Amino acid sequence: MAVKRDEVTGTEITGHEWDGITELDTNPPRWMSWCLRIAFLWALAYWIAMPAWPSLSDFTPGILNYQQRQVVADQLAAATDAQSPWVTRMAGMSVDDIAGDAELRDLALKGGKAAFGDNCVVCHGTDAQGRREFPNLADDSWLWGGSLAEIEQSIAVGINSNHDESRQSQMLAFGRDQILDRSQIQKVANYVLSLSGADHDWKAAIMGAETFSDNCAGCHGEFGLGIEEVGAPNLADGFWIYGGDLATVRKTIHGGRQGVMPSWSKRLDSVTIKQLAIFVHALGGGQPTEDGDESD
Repeated sequence: MAVKRDEVTGTEITGHEWDGITELDTNPPRWMSWCLRIAFLWALAYWIAMPAWPSLSDFTPGILNYQQRQVVADQLAAATDAQSPWVTRMAGMSVDDIAGDAELRDLALKGGKAAFGDNCVVCHGTDAQGRREFPNLADDSWLWGGSLAEIEQSIAVGINSNHDESRQSQMLAFGRDQILDRSQIQKVANYVLSLSGADHDWKAAIMGAETFSDNCAGCHGEFGLGIEEVGAPNLADGFWIYGGDLATVRKTIHGGRQGVMPSWSKRLDSVTIKQLAIFVHALGGGQPTEDGDESD
């Protein structure tokens, strides 16, 4: 069968035609052919030199036996070795002593910031100012106290966690458990709002004072200033975890609150927890350290 060629270029015709357009059997450019050959040789060399093919239980290591995982492991090991001297020092010191050493405190703040970003921002936010149902760590309101030691303890054992020494914070459900009726809850909620100067019905607040004294003062104190020993919040400082409007306060009194913070002692080592405590303390709401210094 005679070969058909294009009349203009003289190139052989493949016989394929679409809408009057005839396909020519034109060879690809020489540079493209060389690129394909080089790419093939490169792939073959890479296959031989580097880990490439999986097996049932392992993989071919290649003649270079290069593994990025090992590179990362080596870098982490080098970083650990570099940190070892001051980590060892911190391990044998109290959190207050670390904060009192300018060099170690600076290192602790940097390490604590990294640990906070990895573990705490999901609940407390990148600025540590929390959000509804999660406490602001940069204010001056602390359930169990804002000293370095108390912050360290809270991080280590958690709140209502599964740790044997967990801090326990349980507020009764006064409405759901039928301790108080709806009218009493309305009045005592207004009284609670009056303690911090929030908007409230002053007549209802006056009538709620006795109910507060009979049912709430045991934990929150006679004037609602809270009791750190039992983790009862200060109701007069204007700081709220769940919200300080009347509807939310009523809901809190009716159904109670049992917030949970996990224990970090099994996930983080003691030095990291100390660093976290120092970082959180320095956010702006920490109470004075043993040497009298305020947080930054």
